[in-house]
Amino acid sequence: MAGRIPQTFIDELLARTDIVEVVGSRVQLKKAGREWKAPCPFHNEKTPSFWVSPDKQFYHCFGCGAHGTALGFLMEHDRLPFPEAVEELASRIGMEVPRDESRGGNRPQDDLHGLLGEVTQFYREALRESTPARDYLDSRGISSESRVRFAIGYAPDAWDALLRRFGGNPEAVQRLAEAGLVIERSGGREAGHYDRFRDRIMFPIRDIRGRTVGFGGRTLGAGEPKYLNSPETPLFHKGRELYGLYEARQSLRQIDRLLVVEGYVDVVRLAQAGIQYAVATLGTATTTEHLSRLFRVTNELVFCFDGDRAGRTAAWRALENALPHARDGRQLRFLFLPDGQDPDSLVGEEGREAFEARLAHAVPLSEFLVGQLASQVDLSSVDGRARLAELARPLLARVPEGVYRALLLERLAEGVRMPANRLQDLLGAASPGTAGRGERKRRSDSASLAGRKPLLTQAITLVLHHPGAAAAVADPGPLRGSGLRGGDVLVELIEMARSEPGLSTARLVERWRERPEGARLAELAATESLVGNDSRAAAELARAVERLLSESGPQRRLDELIEASRERRLSPEEQLEFQALLNQGQRRGR
Repeated sequence: MAGRIPQTFIDELLARTDIVEVVGSRVQLKKAGREWKAPCPFHNEKTPSFWVSPDKQFYHCFGCGAHGTALGFLMEHDRLPFPEAVEELASRIGMEVPRDESRGGNRPQDDLHGLLGEVTQFYREALRESTPARDYLDSRGISSESRVRFAIGYAPDAWDALLRRFGGNPEAVQRLAEAGLVIERSGGREAGHYDRFRDRIMFPIRDIRGRTVGFGGRTLGAGEPKYLNSPETPLFHKGRELYGLYEARQSLRQIDRLLVVEGYVDVVRLAQAGIQYAVATLGTATTTEHLSRLFRVTNELVFCFDGDRAGRTAAWRALENALPHARDGRQLRFLFLPDGQDPDSLVGEEGREAFEARLAHAVPLSEFLVGQLASQVDLSSVDGRARLAELARPLLARVPEGVYRALLLERLAEGVRMPANRLQDLLGAASPGTAGRGERKRRSDSASLAGRKPLLTQAITLVLHHPGAAAAVADPGPLRGSGLRGGDVLVELIEMARSEPGLSTARLVERWRERPEGARLAELAATESLVGNDSRAAAELARAVERLLSESGPQRRLDELIEASRERRLSPEEQLEFQALLNQGQRRGR
């Protein structure tokens, strides 16, 4: 089997590639100052919001959020796996792709991907040999074609099925453990490991390239837990992965909307009925990382939940995380099913047309938000309407500036019975959302970075946008091991940029593609630069690192609270602590 592609080759490939030529061969670009623009090829739009930067060698759509390097563009646009995208770029400029054939050159992630692929096949073979497992899938209405398409399998009812097949030596057992497939025995007289998944229908969870990164296992009977997911591993992160997204992208050239459901079987049965655009979160609330990935694929999301209290609670958590993503051109809606029904059972009873008719009547985010808040107050009284406005204030502040936010404010004003402009004045016009492109540029020429993002995020963003600025940092080493979340990432970015003058944003980002932080770094690289030139970026970066070294304790806690607020509502005590830390930082900034 061919070895992995050396990173040095990928660096050289990107250094010799012009992203404008690559994108321009597939999209009609127009010059716009120092950049190029076009209607986005990843979503339907009339006004161009897709920009390509020759300086950064990066593309970004301000409408749907799609972004990346020339390699990323080929993977997204042409639906190519990474190796094929590398081959395509290399063939354009007459380079031959080398391979590192030595086993010692393989990354640990490569070994785990290979192992998980073999285990997927093992589970599929076990399904063919298990009559009870096949009978269970028959009872759920899952066809043979769907079993093949989703690579569904079965974990045998044994404590050591995987160990006997793949654990022939201590090193192999360690790889199984690292992949989350076996568990080490704790205490007792017996040492060793045992299989994590036993007597379960196995649903492989696949990444964008179709590689298995984890599993979801469903019991055949009434055992608990009903569903069991792989633990966090170097490849699998539950708050980031979505079941069925790979299959949806393989089935549909253009994905106009995605339906977010809760279960593996829901996704399979919906696809089997012809609804190919369903995905599932993995037993967790819809996170901001989920939403970022989904909005790179489509501009319309429909969240599907049970109509009971638990379903509405889950829907509200999804709404809170979705608010920062609610911007012009995007649709967010909520579908609540009848009591006792789930997508699996309902599409089986009604069929595709009736189910999609329900989707047409899904509740818009604005209606769900105002309706849920209104149910907590008495709108017939002045006090109740005032309370509605106060409940809405922190939620509205999370929505980016733009037409969507203005319309949401108008809908809220109807409930409060007050003119929208007056309500906006009372609630405060400031928002952490994004301003228009021209406004962001104007502010960038006259204001510093202080206060716009967490300090560590500011520093990382500066290195990504202006790699040459890293030379201004005397010694970032003390940040490593300081306990500051993300400090090690900043140090490594600075060291990479300092070691190679002339390193581009694209080359820097590509080095992190296979690492857990890669997606977030790509997002930051796609944001608008708030610094006009390299010399100013160098000064800002040196100042940011100096502050991080002197304020690592308070800043670390502030970053932790900011991250927590993206996943859930802060408690009253946390809100007070957050405000105190923010005020403290503002005083230091003055």
